[in-house]
Amino acid sequence: MPTRPRPYHHGDLRAALLTRAEETLREQGTAALSLRGLARDLGVSHNAPSRHFKDKQALLDALALTGYERMTDAMRASQADAGESYRGRLEAVVRAYVGFCLENAALLDLMYSIKHDPQASAALLEATGRWSELIERLMVEGQRRGEVREGPLDRVGVPVFATLHGYADLAATGMLTSEVAAQGLDEVIAFILRGCAPDARA
Repeated sequence: MPTRPRPYHHGDLRAALLTRAEETLREQGTAALSLRGLARDLGVSHNAPSRHFKDKQALLDALALTGYERMTDAMRASQADAGESYRGRLEAVVRAYVGFCLENAALLDLMYSIKHDPQASAALLEATGRWSELIERLMVEGQRRGEVREGPLDRVGVPVFATLHGYADLAATGMLTSEVAAQGLDEVIAFILRGCAPDARA
C-alpha cells in the first residue's frame, strides 16, 4: 500500500527529494516520477526541485548514484566481521549484495538500466564500478593465496558475476519459489566457490 507523502518542512531539500523519489519509484515505477509531483508531495513550490535537479534525467541519475553508493557501502561493511579466509569474505560480500538487491528491487532495476544511458554522469559511471572492484580485489587475493584458480581476472570473474547477478535478478523479480529461494543463495555460494577453485577447469 502506498505510503502517505510526508510534507517537507526544513533541512536538506535535495535529500528529501531523493527519499521521496525512491518511495515513488518503489510504489509506482519510474513513469510516475516527476519533479513537479515531488514538489507537491513535499509541499514546496514547483520550481524548488530545479535548484537541485535540472530535469527528470538528472533526478534519476542522482537516484541511481545513491543506490550504487549504498550498495557498495553495504558490501564493504560486510567484510568487517568476515574473517580472513576467501570463502568467508566471499560469502559475506555475496550475501550483502543479494540482500541489497532484494530490499531495493525497483531501485536496482533503475541502477542497471540508467548506467547505459548516454546522458549518465561521469560520477555515476565511476560508481558503477566500485562494487565490482570489491569482488575483483577479493578474487585477486584468493588467487594469491591459492584459493582461486590462476588466469586473467576477466575470464575467472565473468562466471562469478554472471551467476551472482543472475540469481539476484531472479530473486528480486520473484522468479524463484519460496522453497528454492530459502536455500538458493547457499547453493549459489557453493557453486561459485567450486567454480573458482584451483582444480576447477572448463
